This record gives sequence, structure tokens and C-alpha cells, in this order.
Amino acid sequence: MGAILEQNSASCYHCGLPIPAGVEINVVIDTAPRAMCCTGCQAVAEAIVASGLTEYYRHRDALPESPREALPTALRELGLFDHPDVQKSFVRAAGEHEREAALILEGITCTACVWLNEAHLRRQPGVTAVDINYATRRARVRWDARVTKLSALLEAVAAIGYRAHPYDAARAEELAQKERKTGLWRLFVAGFGMMQVMMYAVPVYLAQTDSGSDMTPDIELLMRWASLILTLPVVLYSAAPFFVNAWRDLKLRRLGMDVPVALGVGSAFAASLWATLSGAGEVYFDSVTMFVFFLLGGRYLEMMARQKAVRSVETLARALPALAARFLNWPGVACERVAVAELKPGDVVQIAPGETVPADGEVLAGVSMADESLLTGESRPLPKTVGAALIGGSVNVTSPLAMRVLRVGEATRLAAITRLMERAAAEKPHLVHLADRVAGRFIVAVLLLAVATALVWWQLDPARALWVFVAVLVVSCPCALSLATPVALTVATGALARRGVLVTRGHAIEALARADHFIFDKTGTLTLGQLALVETITLRDTPEAALALASVLEQGSEHPLGRALREAASAQGAGHRLAAEVRAVTGAGVLGLVDGVEWRLGRPDFVAALHGEPMPDEIAEKVGAGDTVIALGSAAGWQALFRFTDGMRPEAAAAMAALRHARVKLSIFSGDAPAAVRRVGDVLAIADARGGMTPEDKHAALVGLQEAGGVVAMVGDGVNDAPVLAQAQVSIAMGGGADLARAQADIVLLGNDLAALHAGLLLARRTVRIVRQNLAWAFAYNLLAIPLAMTGWVAPWMAGIGMSASSLLVVLNALRLQRGG
Repeated sequence: MGAILEQNSASCYHCGLPIPAGVEINVVIDTAPRAMCCTGCQAVAEAIVASGLTEYYRHRDALPESPREALPTALRELGLFDHPDVQKSFVRAAGEHEREAALILEGITCTACVWLNEAHLRRQPGVTAVDINYATRRARVRWDARVTKLSALLEAVAAIGYRAHPYDAARAEELAQKERKTGLWRLFVAGFGMMQVMMYAVPVYLAQTDSGSDMTPDIELLMRWASLILTLPVVLYSAAPFFVNAWRDLKLRRLGMDVPVALGVGSAFAASLWATLSGAGEVYFDSVTMFVFFLLGGRYLEMMARQKAVRSVETLARALPALAARFLNWPGVACERVAVAELKPGDVVQIAPGETVPADGEVLAGVSMADESLLTGESRPLPKTVGAALIGGSVNVTSPLAMRVLRVGEATRLAAITRLMERAAAEKPHLVHLADRVAGRFIVAVLLLAVATALVWWQLDPARALWVFVAVLVVSCPCALSLATPVALTVATGALARRGVLVTRGHAIEALARADHFIFDKTGTLTLGQLALVETITLRDTPEAALALASVLEQGSEHPLGRALREAASAQGAGHRLAAEVRAVTGAGVLGLVDGVEWRLGRPDFVAALHGEPMPDEIAEKVGAGDTVIALGSAAGWQALFRFTDGMRPEAAAAMAALRHARVKLSIFSGDAPAAVRRVGDVLAIADARGGMTPEDKHAALVGLQEAGGVVAMVGDGVNDAPVLAQAQVSIAMGGGADLARAQADIVLLGNDLAALHAGLLLARRTVRIVRQNLAWAFAYNLLAIPLAMTGWVAPWMAGIGMSASSLLVVLNALRLQRGG
């Protein structure tokens, strides 16, 4: 559309505004001097040329804002965005020195704007990744904090005439409202024009008789001119997006879904215009306005359904309140209302009944119930007493609470959940790529069929050739093909999140639906992971000394065994010593130096490898008893034995029974003692319960299952056994087993509820069924509708209804996933 956007000599080449009298400013673009209206446009254009991005001017299909409007006062003080207190609500650490910001861009008017911003930012020193979503105007920018600052990146965006701000869900909603408002206006104009044109078309139709027309030629010509005048706003305003998008696609040498529509509408209108001007031939103004109205009506309903489908992430983003009541002093009663963005760890806030928790924290005073359904899928309010954890975004239900803030902004659990959902939405599964490729080839086939049909009808009945050509172009629906999979997956992702099943990868739903073998870790997955030390047996020292030594080796460990040892040592008041060169050996234990002596703590065979002594009878007897047992030793020999118990998750037995009823096989792979694992297997009726496995053993066993044709889902804690989780077709982590920000699993169970697995499996299978239904409908509709249109049985207005209804049906079918069952 470069030629369309070419300005005359009296307008600015960059922004299109009139050039004031006496202003002579030029910038050389593509070897030609281009006139500018002000020094602002001159600076922006020179920045674009200097960066080698002049392709922008050839690809854009809308004019940008003038820099006179595009540089608000706030951006003149961009240095404020480098302040840590300002950044805490929208910037997170993505590595030791990397930072990632969630931004929203203003001034974006077309996809060329997205290309320009991405290309310009990627060329800035220190920028490692840029991703801009055209539909939402959201940007994720990652940079090396040692090389550049956020303010420098915002200045780079401002230098080419755009504005970048911290992401705000309210801004995103404004964009969605603007899209709805514009769509409704276009639909209104098309509907009004259609009704008025039909008022003039119906008398012409009724006047037709076998012997000719009862209407005089001058009256019929008047009717045609009135119809033309009423059709112009429909074509130039209501149908404008079809033409703009089609032209953009053709400029980029691709065939988009609007190309057939624009060609059909444009050719029918052009033929009608020529017939009106020449006074000969048929006019199709009624058909043009009618199928533009039906197309826009279908797309508007589709847009509303699509926005409803993708609202899950935005709902989470809006979960936190804007203000919070912060105590001036604690303990105390006086509070002040502050913005949630001003809260910092250590602040104490008051949460009244019915209010939303503003950040992650712990209860300092009060007893109440909290509704965490938005975050965990747990439908029942949970009791909260002193010391209990509160999640930002949950709702206090019954009584006032005082809470100490522990995490704010991007560090909260809510922010981590939102990031993971966004990651899933950004990834395209194989089915989506396949549907897009098919749709692209489908458009080429439709264009060829339409031309061939028109040529045949020109020989058979020239009077009908044009409207048959238009009907073939319009009735085809590649939109339904492209919408069939992504809309269903988007709706399913939101529905699963409400059930406490967080999908973090694009392929996860499809893989979960195909899974026929579930493998479970034991500790923290089938059991509560709340291990308690019940016995310490010493062979060389006192129990107190052995426990103190073990707790030193486990300092900083996140494993449930390590926490249990530290809690037991703290309860007996063990003295504090430091261990050097502590190293965890995955699936075996830990080793380290204490007072210059190397110690090992973990599985008995791991400890025995250090000193080579045979296992004493006491250890062998305890290991075979079924509880979790670990040993402590050095090169001098065995030191002590620690025995733990861990309660079974109350829902585990019912969850396993439900999965068996869903016709999936179950296994337990654990590094714990084989006797302990067998006991859990017996309780849960899982025959394949394997203990004493190293990560390598688990990996080899899982590969064996896959080679036998199994589709394996691995359920663990999200951090341990990373190779096994990566090897499984779908990996599932318990939400409390690891920091969500570091979870690499495909799916996370937010509420640590195994029962959600069965519900998630059934919903995933239902999603795949609906995807297949959508694809089957899209193919069947086109296979039936296109031949009918080619044989002249489908009028253009009927084609408009069919195309719109086909896309709408796909979206409505996907929305069924929001309901249970």
C-alpha cells in the first residue's frame, strides 16, 4: 500500500499532516528527498533511515501518529522507569543479569508497525529478545542490564514515533472495547445500507414480468443511482478492513483470508458501478450490501466469542486490586490507602471481608476464610489463621485479616501463573501450524476454482457469470479451518485453569488427551511430602550430634527430607556449623565437607560407596520395613540412620481409581526404598511400583514404555528428575513442589490436587474431540458449499451467510468447553 499512502507535496511524508507555510525540511528516503512537517518527524525519519529500516515506509498500510502527539510529557522523564520501585510491578529477573519487561505499545496501527518496532529494538545494544503481539499491542522485551537500561529502550521506541508503557490490563481492555465499538459501527452502517438498498431493489424485482419490466427506464435508473449512493458507505467504510487487509497481504506476496472476500465484494461493486454509469447490465448493490452485512455480523459475533475465550489471562491480570490499606505502624490500628504498586516486602496491610488480597504474604492477626478458586481451582474457601500463607488475587471471605507482605509485583504467584499462561498462548501446536498451511493452500485453490467457474459460466450464461464468481469466492471459508484448533485450545486452557490445571506449553492439551500411561513420583506427589523424622539410630555418635551434622549438610535444600531434618534439628536446639563444598547428587543424596571431613547423606548404597563397609543388620532391617530411610556416613564408616514417615494424599486413592476408569495405565517410579514404594503401590492398587531408581533408571524405563507404543505422562515435583520430565510426552508438576517461576513442566497442578488430573484428562480428550468436530465441519462445509456455488445454486448473499455461520459455528462449538461435562 506504499503507493496509496504516498503523500502529496503539501503533506508530511512521515505522518501525513499538512506542512505549515514556510517550513522546508527534507529527509532523503530511498534516494529521494521527502518533505517533513516538523523537526520531530525529521528526527523520527532520520532515526528510521539510520537504522536501515526504510522498508517500513513501503510496508505500512496506515500512517503513524505525529511525533508532536507521540511524545507525551511522561516520556520526557524516562529515567524514572529505571528506578527499582517503579520497575517492580512489570519487570522481572530473567537471569543473573537479564531483565524482562511487560510493556504495552501505543501508536501501533498496522503489522508494519510491529515489524518496525521489533526490528528497531533488536538492533539496540544489550537487547536479547523482543516479542510484540499485534492483536493485544503487548510486548515482552528482554535485555542485559549490564549493557543497557530500560529507559534507553523506551527512548528508542519514542525515537521512531511510538509510545511504550508498563503493561496494564485496563489498557488492554480499552483496546478490546475500541475493537468492539469499531466493529459495531461498521456493522450498523452495513445493516442500515442493506435495508435502504433493499427498499429500492424490491420494487425493481416486483416490476419484472414475462414481457419485460413495468417500471419506466428513468425510474429504474433513479433506483440504481440511489442504491449506488447508499452502497458507497458500506463498501468504503464497512468493508474497508477487507480491502486493507487484502492489499497488505498482496504487498507481502501472500494470500490471506480477506483476499477472496475483497475480490468478491470489489468485483461485484465494480460491475454494478459500471452498469449504473453505462445504463446497461445488471446491478448487484443489494447482494453487495447484504453479504457485507452478514460477513461483518458473523465476524462481530466471532470477535465477541473470541474475546470471551481469551479473557482468562486478562482476568488473572486484573485480579489484584488498585489500592490497599497499609498500617502506619504495626501493631496499631491507623491505616493509609496506598497504591498496590507502592507495597514492599515487610509492609503490613489490612484486608477487610470481601476484599482481594493485594500481594503474597502471611497472616499476622485474625481468623478467616479465603477464596482461592481463581488461582488454584479449589471451589471451597480455605481456613486462614495466624501464620497461614495468603496468595495475591484470592478473596478474604469472612473476617478482617492483618497480613505481612512477602512478595509483590512480578515475584508473586499470580504473576508467575500469568506468565506461564502467556507462554502457552504464544506457542503454536502442530495442529495449528498444519491448519494454517492447509488454509493458505486452500485460498489459492479457491481463487483458481472461482476463475475457472467464471470462465465456464461466461460460455453458458454470461448474465450469471459474475454473481456465481462472487458466490464461489465468498462462500469458501478458510477462516473456519484456521479457527478450528486455536479457539478450542484457548477455551480449554481457560477452563482447565479454573479447575486448577495450568497449561504452560502449547502442545500439552493434545499430548495429555493422547496419554495412556501415567507415571508418578512418590514423595510430594502421591504423598503429602510432609516428611516427619520418627527415629534416629546411631552407630558411632549420639543422636543429637548425628542430627546436627545431617542438618548442616541439608542447609538450603528444598527436598522434603532436608526440611524434615532441619526442623527436627531446630526443635532440639542443635548448634550451627558450616559445611563446605556441599553438592547434591540427583537421586542419591548430598555430600560435603564438615570440619575437613567428607560426609555423605542419602541412600544407603550412596553412603556405602564412600567407605565400602557392608550394610549393618540394623540398616537392612529398617530399609526393608517400608518407611523412607536415609543413612549418614564418612570414610570412617556408617554414622547414623534416619527413618521418616509421610502421609498419603487423602484424594490419591480416588484419583488413581478415576484414572484407571479412564483406561490409563499407572506406575510409580521412585528413588525411595523399594519396600516403601511397594507399600504405597499396595494402598493405591498400583501393581507397577518401582523403588530404588536413579534418574537414569527412570529415564531408561520411560523410554522402554514409549518404545512399546505408550504415550507417557510423568507427574512429579517439577524440578527433580528433569531428564525424565523432558522425555515424557507431557510432564505434570505439583504446584507446591517448586517455585512456579522455575517450573519447566508442560502442566502444573495449582492446587496440589491429584483429583484435578482426571478432570483435566477428560477435558483434554473432549477438547481434541471438539477440534476434530471443528475440522470435520470446516472441510465438510467447504466440500458441500463450493460445488453448490460453482453450479449456481448459491446466491452471493447466501454465500455471505454461509461463510459467517461456518466461522461462528466453530467458535460456538469451542465455547462448549467452558461448561462442565
